[in-house]
Amino acid sequence: MKYEVEVADQAQIDAEEAYLWILERAPGDRATRWWNGLEKAVLSLEHMPARCPLAPEDSEFEEEIRELLYGKRQHRYRILFTIRAQTVIILHIRHGARDYLSPDRGEGEPDAL
Repeated sequence: MKYEVEVADQAQIDAEEAYLWILERAPGDRATRWWNGLEKAVLSLEHMPARCPLAPEDSEFEEEIRELLYGKRQHRYRILFTIRAQTVIILHIRHGARDYLSPDRGEGEPDAL
């Protein structure tokens, strides 16, 4: 079964900010390769998105939050998403070193996106 993948505005902003950060600091075409790989990772969620584990902050939210890890070691990003019927909604794309999302901080509320 194939799922539709939608990228929330905040996730798009997250991805663009990460791309620009890499572009400023990395030599050559690394930022472009990162972006293309991210796009491929996101689109992989069209098939069996529930294969991805629950995100550590899942218990903080009413809606189930899963994560797909993209990248290696210190350059790992967390693609946070939820599944609604046949649609995968990408909520955030966050660097792995950042704190987990929390409703107390007012960010990451799936229904607020």
